[in-house]
Amino acid sequence: MQFGESVPDNLENQWRYQLDRFVRENKQDLAALAWGLKNEWENEKDVLGIDLEPEPHFIRCSRQSLEELNRNVEGKIQEILGIFDHYNYHEEVAMIAINKGQIKLIYYQCEPFPSVCFDEKQSSLDSLIEQLESTMKAIKWY
Repeated sequence: MQFGESVPDNLENQWRYQLDRFVRENKQDLAALAWGLKNEWENEKDVLGIDLEPEPHFIRCSRQSLEELNRNVEGKIQEILGIFDHYNYHEEVAMIAINKGQIKLIYYQCEPFPSVCFDEKQSSLDSLIEQLESTMKAIKWY
């Protein structure tokens, strides 16, 4: 197990490093977006996702699609589904990122709370999505 900021030497994992960095640098904006969308969506089990192909964009993942993915990978993401079932979206952010047949869980406790981040942002969800997607598109995802 390696700790610190070292960039992985294999291309397959460099996108995860870039994603971690993007999340760190945009924690409160991502929390605001996750909070706003969670409150806008009728189905509370839907999850915010980031799809990096063909270019980075946000997606809405239904519970049904995540369960189907879990079946297709023989239960290998069951723990991720458990996190989505039990996280407290009032205090935490939980999302999934997808790239080239791989997924990564984004999960963190936010300070201030996501609702405060949303209130402080004072912009529409559409402009927040546009801003974050623009930032993601400027990153070299390998």
